[in-house]
Amino acid sequence: MGIFERFLSVWVALAILAGVVLGAAVPAWPEAIASLEVAGINLPIALLIWGMIYPMMLAVDFAAIGGLSRQPRGLLITVVVNWLIKPLTMTALAWLFIRGLFSAWIPAELGDQYVAGMILLGVAPCTAMVFVWSRLSDGDANYTLVQVAVNDLIMVFAFAPIAALLLGVSEVLVPWNTLIAAVGLFVVVPLTAGWLTRVFLNSPGRIERLEQRLKPLTVVCLIGTVLLLFMVQLDQSWRIPWPSP
Repeated sequence: MGIFERFLSVWVALAILAGVVLGAAVPAWPEAIASLEVAGINLPIALLIWGMIYPMMLAVDFAAIGGLSRQPRGLLITVVVNWLIKPLTMTALAWLFIRGLFSAWIPAELGDQYVAGMILLGVAPCTAMVFVWSRLSDGDANYTLVQVAVNDLIMVFAFAPIAALLLGVSEVLVPWNTLIAAVGLFVVVPLTAGWLTRVFLNSPGRIERLEQRLKPLTVVCLIGTVLLLFMVQLDQSWRIPWPSP
């Protein structure tokens, strides 16, 4: 394990601190970065996410994907965790902490927003970051791709009904444009780029050498993403209406 992976927690903490400091010191930067947005997706952050995902997609061997059907247990676990355990767990945590332990310090209206946010976060499966964590843990790139594809397909049919049920409302406004754009940008585009690279190199040895050279790129882009997120969201965080003691 390299120095980046070994001290990942340290780099993430430093990136958070740097994002907060830069956002407070130069307010114009977060505003400029936040304005670079298309279909609800921030373009600078999208570029960094591509940098995280591309090395993983480079490792995807399409010829080996067909054999994954003989290993259904991993896919079954992923589906159960993402669409049963995770939504219910996040809902329970929201009610335990927001409606229970901290209810005296959180205004009711703000608490409703927190609960809704936690539930929606629990229902929405992660896409881009799955590839990052899989690569950092030396996971199987082909299996990771299949898992993400299955969850994205389920999301099309299950996201709105599950979110509506857990939120206790009859209708949930699903930002389909953003969801579809995210899947296209963070799965289809880097996957296509990785496949084209493999076709161009046409050599397992050359592909492996390129993967090794790009390995630090995943962590560097991850750190950059964390920094930009905290920088851009700093102003919004300060606007949270904290209750008076």
